Amino acid sequence: MNSRGLVRAVLHGAATPRPVCGPLSVHFCAVHAGVPIRDYTLDANKLAGSVVAYWETFRPDAVWVSSDTRITAEAMGAATAFVDENSPMAGIGGPAVRSRADIDRLPPPDPTRQGRQPVMLDALRRVCAALGHEAFVVGCFDQSPFSLACAVAGVETVMTATMTDPEFVEALLDRCAEYVIAYGQAMAACGPDMLSTGDSPAIMLGPAVYRSVALPWEQRVFRTLRATTECALSLHICGDATAILPDMARAGADVLEVDHALDLERACAVVPDAVALWGNLDPVGLLYHGSPDDVAAACETALDTVRRMGRARFVLSSGCTLAPGTPRENVHALVQSVHTAAKA
Repeated sequence: MNSRGLVRAVLHGAATPRPVCGPLSVHFCAVHAGVPIRDYTLDANKLAGSVVAYWETFRPDAVWVSSDTRITAEAMGAATAFVDENSPMAGIGGPAVRSRADIDRLPPPDPTRQGRQPVMLDALRRVCAALGHEAFVVGCFDQSPFSLACAVAGVETVMTATMTDPEFVEALLDRCAEYVIAYGQAMAACGPDMLSTGDSPAIMLGPAVYRSVALPWEQRVFRTLRATTECALSLHICGDATAILPDMARAGADVLEVDHALDLERACAVVPDAVALWGNLDPVGLLYHGSPDDVAAACETALDTVRRMGRARFVLSSGCTLAPGTPRENVHALVQSVHTAAKA
């Protein structure tokens, strides 16, 4: 059974000869390949080539196709720019959406033509063609509706409007969901094994507001994609999501990506066994600043925790994206840990 088959088996709760790993490697791929992040972001061939080079060097079980969290916001008219050639694309200027009229003026989503979505689709097709027979390929269709709404209208505006103008927020979330679903469906057609979306600003809402403002649109996205694609579905929320974890588990995703700030044992206890966990090594304190021995010890602890908790559906990974300058020997140590565990 190759890496792709192993990850697919793990996500279905089947017994496998060893654990599996899939670090969230994005800009690390560019740095490893010697490609400026600007080029990685704008050139499908360079992005795909960087991912393939990363896989050929480290041989993780899963690879990720992503560049930044501004792609769909840009497709909706949000202004973006580079600070320099080795920084990710960032938002600039004022919000693209300020009123209900602005929402109504947004064109229908078309991932084949809008913003950088065509670049990402091309890159994903290239990675699937090169590695899809061997590695488990994840396509990132960031962001989920609530985080996308924050990106196009401003975090403070959306957070305030949840209390002062809920009709505006609902209309904006409806429109954002259309764009998210269209992009996810277009990615699914490229051939990945899993689609991943993030909703990290939702962690600021608190459980009650999360359930009423973010969760219903996450559920709509996952429900639609489950009915129209064959991909596994994943939800990523950065930070200590302990307070909203039970609700995240009801979003409809097959996988929850668990950040290092959330206790892994608690996640195993709270999240139903039918939902896989993907994480949760500290990408900075451990993988960037630690030693290979530190990484190996942390991997062993994480794998011991999930075994002790009886968790079959688990993929060892960084809790969030690898820092671009992460020492290569630490990434090797992470990947090697799942092979060492098989021999123990």
